[in-house]
Amino acid sequence: MSFSYPIKVTLALLDAANDRDPVVQEQVRKSILTLGNQQPDKVLSMCQDYLLKHPKLVVGHRVVILQTIELVVKSRIDDISYPKIKSVIQLASDEMTKSKEVVPEWQQAASNILVAVGNKYINDIMEEILGKFQPGVLPHFFVVQTLANLSDSNVYGMVPFLNAIMGTMLPMLGMTKQDNMKWVFSSALCRFSESILEYLANLDKAPDPTVRKDTFSSEIYSAYDILFNSWIQSRESKLRLTVAEALGSMSHLMAHDKLEEQLPKLLPTILGLYKKNSEHYIITKSLCQVLEASVNMGSRVLETQIDGLLLALHQQICSPVDFSNPPTVKNHNEVLRCFTILANTFPDRLMVFVLQRLENSNERNRMGSLAVLRHLINSSTSIMETKKLLILASIRQPLADHSNKVKKRVVQVISAMAHHGYLELEGGDLLVRFIIQHCALPDTYHRPPDPEEVTNEALRSMCDNTLHLFTTTVGRLTDVLWPMLLCYLTPNQYASATTPLCKSLILLANKKRAAQEASFIINFNAQGVDTHTYGHDVTDEPSPRLRAFPLSDLKTPWNHTFCLLGSSFLYRCIGVILQQCYNKELVRKQLQEILISTRHNDAIERTGVAMGIGLCASSHLNGTLEKLEEFGKSDAFRKASGIFGLLKDKNDVDVEKMKSTLILCYGYVALHAPEDQLLTRIDSDILQNISKNFNTKHSLSVCLHLFLCVCLSLIHSVGLIAKAISQSVRKQGFLFSRKQELMGVMMVSEYFSLQCFFPQVLYSDTFNALHELLRNVLARDLSPDGLQSVFKSWLSSGQDHERERAVKTTAELLQFYLDNLSVKNLVTFHNLGALVGRLSPRCTDPNPEVRRAAIDCIYRLMYIQLRYEGTDCFFIAQLGLTVFLKLTLFLPLHSLCLQQLSTLLFMLFDGLVDSQSNCSRASSVILNTLLKNRGAGLQDLVPEMLEVLHNRLQVIGEEQVKVAIGQSILILATQHLQTVVNTLVAYPLPYDSWSCEMWMALGADSTLALQIMEMIIEKLNVMVPYVDKKESMLRPGLTKVATSQPLAMTCALREMMLNGQSADAVAYVFPKLFSSLLVRLGSSVGVQLPKDLNSNSIISDCKTTNKMNVINFDVCGVAVEALRILLGRAQLDAVMKPLDQEGAWDKMKDPQQHTTGVTLLSRAMAKHAGPRLPAIVEGLCPSLCNIYECQRITVTAFFSELLNHHVVTELMILDMLMNNMMERITDTCGTVRMLAVRGLGNIAVGSPEKVNKYAKELLAAMSSGMEEKDDPGKLITLEAMSGMSKILLLENSVLASMGFLLLYGFTQRSIVMFCQENDEIRCASIMLLGNLSKFGSGEPVFKDQIHNVLVSLLLHLSDPNPQVVKACKYSMRICAPIVGSEQISAMFQNHLLEEKGLHYGEFINDLTKYLTVFSFLMSFFLSSGLVMLLQDPDPLVRVKAAEAMGHFH
Repeated sequence: MSFSYPIKVTLALLDAANDRDPVVQEQVRKSILTLGNQQPDKVLSMCQDYLLKHPKLVVGHRVVILQTIELVVKSRIDDISYPKIKSVIQLASDEMTKSKEVVPEWQQAASNILVAVGNKYINDIMEEILGKFQPGVLPHFFVVQTLANLSDSNVYGMVPFLNAIMGTMLPMLGMTKQDNMKWVFSSALCRFSESILEYLANLDKAPDPTVRKDTFSSEIYSAYDILFNSWIQSRESKLRLTVAEALGSMSHLMAHDKLEEQLPKLLPTILGLYKKNSEHYIITKSLCQVLEASVNMGSRVLETQIDGLLLALHQQICSPVDFSNPPTVKNHNEVLRCFTILANTFPDRLMVFVLQRLENSNERNRMGSLAVLRHLINSSTSIMETKKLLILASIRQPLADHSNKVKKRVVQVISAMAHHGYLELEGGDLLVRFIIQHCALPDTYHRPPDPEEVTNEALRSMCDNTLHLFTTTVGRLTDVLWPMLLCYLTPNQYASATTPLCKSLILLANKKRAAQEASFIINFNAQGVDTHTYGHDVTDEPSPRLRAFPLSDLKTPWNHTFCLLGSSFLYRCIGVILQQCYNKELVRKQLQEILISTRHNDAIERTGVAMGIGLCASSHLNGTLEKLEEFGKSDAFRKASGIFGLLKDKNDVDVEKMKSTLILCYGYVALHAPEDQLLTRIDSDILQNISKNFNTKHSLSVCLHLFLCVCLSLIHSVGLIAKAISQSVRKQGFLFSRKQELMGVMMVSEYFSLQCFFPQVLYSDTFNALHELLRNVLARDLSPDGLQSVFKSWLSSGQDHERERAVKTTAELLQFYLDNLSVKNLVTFHNLGALVGRLSPRCTDPNPEVRRAAIDCIYRLMYIQLRYEGTDCFFIAQLGLTVFLKLTLFLPLHSLCLQQLSTLLFMLFDGLVDSQSNCSRASSVILNTLLKNRGAGLQDLVPEMLEVLHNRLQVIGEEQVKVAIGQSILILATQHLQTVVNTLVAYPLPYDSWSCEMWMALGADSTLALQIMEMIIEKLNVMVPYVDKKESMLRPGLTKVATSQPLAMTCALREMMLNGQSADAVAYVFPKLFSSLLVRLGSSVGVQLPKDLNSNSIISDCKTTNKMNVINFDVCGVAVEALRILLGRAQLDAVMKPLDQEGAWDKMKDPQQHTTGVTLLSRAMAKHAGPRLPAIVEGLCPSLCNIYECQRITVTAFFSELLNHHVVTELMILDMLMNNMMERITDTCGTVRMLAVRGLGNIAVGSPEKVNKYAKELLAAMSSGMEEKDDPGKLITLEAMSGMSKILLLENSVLASMGFLLLYGFTQRSIVMFCQENDEIRCASIMLLGNLSKFGSGEPVFKDQIHNVLVSLLLHLSDPNPQVVKACKYSMRICAPIVGSEQISAMFQNHLLEEKGLHYGEFINDLTKYLTVFSFLMSFFLSSGLVMLLQDPDPLVRVKAAEAMGHFH
């Protein structure tokens, strides 16, 4: 390979070094480094020349090249020639100081080169640097910084120069005024001091072992004087910290007398920095170095500063540590290091200080003191040896702390003490007890809000781990923990610690048994073994002896809690022991003793005894049942004298409690009895004895409380029996013969409680007295108002007798009113409507007595009305009841005034929710009859009536009444259509289920539904769909907010179409409905609900809607759902099926996929609903000129897909669609233009025979689309390329006659698109190149183009997108003859098949062999291909290209 190729490659890489992607930058550096490793001098020369030839190169680009030089120097410094080293030093020095202003990134990169070279050529570096570090002149910032970095990287090379450097530097310090220069000098002095200290610490390795500390002391002190007396007072916190850091390092190099002299001023100054800076790590580090230097020289002045030091350090140690913030962790560790230094010199004063702080009331102070104590125990073992007893005595105070945070620190201290022999001393057992106590902590039921809070669970887990640690890793504690831990097993307060205790005891026991230690066996009865040492002293209760004990010991008057729970537990233990005992006589004796020793008054002990006896029964069922039956027949249940003198003065109370115990015992016996024996004994031995002991009459005669106690035992026992039986019957059949008897026993208490009688003899007198009272009240005001005042209705009661009494009372009152009525003037009985409305539903009451009384009431009301109107009573009497009632049916319809009518209607509305379904249905019939005959005059009442109907729907359960309400709404709509529609539209959104039912009712009449739909469509087409609002003053941009009325009308259409009876109306207006809803859908995408959604609602109670309903209410979702229902109602199932399968509905709602969803809808309509399209297209065309972009986008997307189908030609709407698409190419909206270009391209698929007719227009449109400048995502270009490919694939296309030169522009533009990040654009551009090749195969210019893009095509064969790979294979096969090599052409034809897999590596290797034969192709490959790919927009391609170029060496 010619040497010019690496030069060309390197230059290309240097050009690409400033790539915008950091990954590409890194790969470029690696590739140049790879080339530099092969030819370091050549690559360094090229980098140097590149920088010199491009003096105005942007800083970022220069930085990358300088960083690359640093990498090559670090990697191959031994192989770089000395002249080149000198030139690199000169270049880096010039780059570093070229600008007097500080440009950190640029100058730091140059400085790093000098530091890298200085690791080997320190003398040459110093010669260059010191030339720019002259006395009396302030040097460049990065000259000083480079010296500091060199002292870090090459200690042995730099220290010999430092004396001279500091001599030159000292006068400069007084000249420095700028903070950044003060900072760099301070930083350099810090680095110099650290280098000198490292040099002195390793003199055996140093080139000059004669160097001493005092060599630098004078210069260091002079610098110290300026830093301490001047610079540390700076207002700049960063400078103060750097100065403090330098002072700390310099303190080790100062003369002892100078340091001793400065300590009284230096230490308070450093401590004062804590208040001035939020960052404390550097301060503490400096303080630690000063303290270390002071202690090392044996300072006497330090003791005078100890109090202030301890206070400041304690304050620091008490600060919370944020483990996610490393500086705070480092500061904490440095503070502890300071305490260690002070402990070595002032142990007594330090310990007194720390231990006193353990008693501080502040939680953080106690935590800090414990942290110091733990650190000192671990780090200063020899010093702490004499302080052990003092520490043990002092630690008792925090043991009683209530804070879990403090307890956590205590546990950490105890863990440290365990490793250093504290727990073996007197008082160590208290620390062990503390750990065990907290192994038994209960859970934290309320999680603490403070994230730093230590929960009980966390503390308990920590103590568990600590106890395990004691057992496994601290060998010296074995004899302390054994047998101490045994004595914590039985006390109740340590019950929750049983698991960790047992784990530790197992480990200890195994360890002692393996070692065959004598102490493994413990005799607790032996003299000298006192369990109270660990048990009784720990708790205020006696420790249980680990030996056999009589049952009478259970009655020892122990601590109350232990008595209740401990005895219950021990009874269960006895049950388990008896379960394993084979001596039946012994079992019987023990059962007898248990039963007579039990405190039956105690519920917990009763339960424990029952459980123990049940456990015993699992092995001794017969003996247990016999013993229980024997105990039930004993004298204890009949006489006052005790059994064997143990039970004395037994009264009725004791007997009932013993029965409770016995009943409970039978339940647990059944639960634990062997399954094969249970069912044979359940009736005769268990249930029969339970029944005998449940003596209700006697229990009630003693005390209700005792009866309740027995009942609870019975219920518990029956539950246990039921559980036992249910498990047994799964394996064998069983007839529960006593089931009914058992249920009767359990229900018997209810029987006694229900024994009550109502005094029937008083009923008649009471009722008569009521009537008399009401008549007297009415007589005082014998008028319609007076009648209304006493009319308190029980008419709708759910109880028959109440309704009957109410109606009969009403009849009595009306008769009294009629008998005593004296009409002097003709007036209106204005209460008639209200009274008739209340009474008329009762005429159909299911109770015959109520019906008769209700008819009587109506009859008397009509009498009263006619009397008020002046009609003769004799005439009424002559009519007879039947004729009179027929007359009354028409009376309300014609003679009631508007007030009476409205009152009647609203009373009937109340009747709709009557408790009796017959009455509610009757109310609905009367209501609809009234509305048909008199509804035309009630326009003003329509909104109020609809609101009442809406409220009634919420509580009506009768389906027939709901249907009748729907009929009522239809009647009102027939008479007052506009009012009904306006009222319902104004209901709160989202519509609740009852509002929806009202709208659905309007769909039941197809004629009426048609009128409403046309009215809504007309309004939807002219209403503003949304408004643009600024959501926040802080956020830019506008938000689309829906307007309420169009949204409500869309909801209304949706609900009406849900009614199947609306099908005829939907079919008639389908094109209009479809067009209107599609446009509405387009207007709803990305639109938000208004915050004041129901501000204009006419229902005052519903202005605040359910928040959950509003959350689920989607503006666009309503339109999509309405459109979906429309297709279903129009019986277009064939259209809906593919839409459902492809998720089109969700895509229509998504702003990013809306056009995709509309395209799927258009496709389905074209395939399955062709005949409906002409009217739909005609309805949609006006929306293309609408001011709303969203509507134009939706309609254009719909039309664009229609052009993809031949049906538009058959329906003769092709020209209309094409003209519209041509007009939309110049639309102001980019998305509309993109869809228009797509539609024009689709004609090649849908109507290929029409392409020649529109050839010129199509070519112009595609050309315009590919040159589109206002196309950020290149989507218009993508559609233009895809459309052009479709057109070029057609046979006999008129484009073929236009010649290649006309299409050459398309070729160039498609090649440019190869590098686009968008997969689809790359795919389309590559496909277009292949399709264009058949027009330019004989053109030399096209051949050059193919050679230029060959590398790009080869790389895209491994594109991550499979469609791009297929497009590459297709185009390379088509273009293969143009390459100029038969072998390469054959390779392309044989291997690059779309559906065939390709082994990319082998293919490239084989192709490379052919390419090397054709030098011109290799030249293109190197000079054009890879270099061009460095400009590819895909970072991955640029990375791979840079990586490939690294191998050309």
